[in-house]
Amino acid sequence: MALIDSFFARAVKRGQLTVLHPDGTSRSFGSADPELKEVTIRFGPGAAAAIVRNPSLGAAECFMDGRLTIEQGDILDLLMLMTSNNRWEDATAALDPKPIARLANAIAHRIGRYNMARKAKRNVAHHYDLSRRLYDLFLDADRQYSCAYYTDPDNSLEQAQRDKKAHIVAKLAIEPGMRVLDIGCGWGGLALYIHEKTGAEVVGVTLSEEQLKVARERAAERGVHGKVRFELIDYRAVTGQFDRIVSVGMFEHVGTPQYRTFFRKVRELLTPEGVMLLHTIGRAGAPGVTDAFTLKYIFPGGYIPALSEIVRGYEGLRIFPTDVEVLRLHYAHTLKAWYARTVAAKDEIVALYDERFFRMWTFYLAGSYVAFLNGGLVNYQLQLSRSRTALPITRDYMLEREQALRDDSTVSERLSA
Repeated sequence: MALIDSFFARAVKRGQLTVLHPDGTSRSFGSADPELKEVTIRFGPGAAAAIVRNPSLGAAECFMDGRLTIEQGDILDLLMLMTSNNRWEDATAALDPKPIARLANAIAHRIGRYNMARKAKRNVAHHYDLSRRLYDLFLDADRQYSCAYYTDPDNSLEQAQRDKKAHIVAKLAIEPGMRVLDIGCGWGGLALYIHEKTGAEVVGVTLSEEQLKVARERAAERGVHGKVRFELIDYRAVTGQFDRIVSVGMFEHVGTPQYRTFFRKVRELLTPEGVMLLHTIGRAGAPGVTDAFTLKYIFPGGYIPALSEIVRGYEGLRIFPTDVEVLRLHYAHTLKAWYARTVAAKDEIVALYDERFFRMWTFYLAGSYVAFLNGGLVNYQLQLSRSRTALPITRDYMLEREQALRDDSTVSERLSA
């Protein structure tokens, strides 16, 4: 039995996987399961050996290069089948890379996590300075490129992203006249929403030139010059005082050696009664390393923190943790929507880049989806304050304010229809 066949025999029990080898032989693994689609894959020369050496990176690169083709099902079906058999909470290890690959991954992670200012901009540009048309094709109309908030799994992506903004703004208890800093502002959607709903003055900072261009265009279109402004600047270089600070989907790029720097800077920028909300992907378990595929192709220098690592970042800085929320399946729903839109836009994406890029992007989105559905990833929302009295002592205010914001969005949508 080939090594790859031994691997699949261990890894696949639920659902059925059929493997077609280059020599014309085939083998099937597992048994039919109504919750999992049957998948048939074909290996080209060298594909099996590459996957045995490092399952995640090997499978990704073979799929991208066409050495692994899927003849029944698609890449999401394949990854769903594999991860459903190896769920994080079951603590199985069939998908772990070999020891030498784990060592190489760990070394690459340790080198990449020192995300100093000179590297941060280059790392951001690798991902966020891609064609704006690409993001138009799979994100919602407001270009929210982070976990949405599904009050109902059947909600549209647009509704879930509006609800995410309401959820965050409600937690921040923003009042008119306040100054708000958005660290890692993306294409400006949250900053513009904050000003629209609260009247607060907002400064958004990013390291992506493409995002900055779009954010400024949107601010100009809405005529909010002077009230909402966007700057191309590293958070470490920001000056001034802010009543509220929000950071959504940026902390994953900070790098663990910089966590102390990040929270020290946040404390410096907050007023004595200031409040900060951090929204980040997180590990449900212990600290780990970034997988080789993500580090190489998607987010160089990126790292998803464990909650313990985040806490160590602000311990001893005299910042009160005032609220912690864990969003478990919300990003899975979000990624499923992004994946479906990406697949639907295949021809346009291939025209923008090529077939290999399209396969890489679908592997990234599908892999991220199953990591939240079956793996050990969650989203954390941490609320921090310099003051023990700046916020009400129960969460009731959040719920009341969130409902008001959602009701206001519904009314606005009806009026513009």
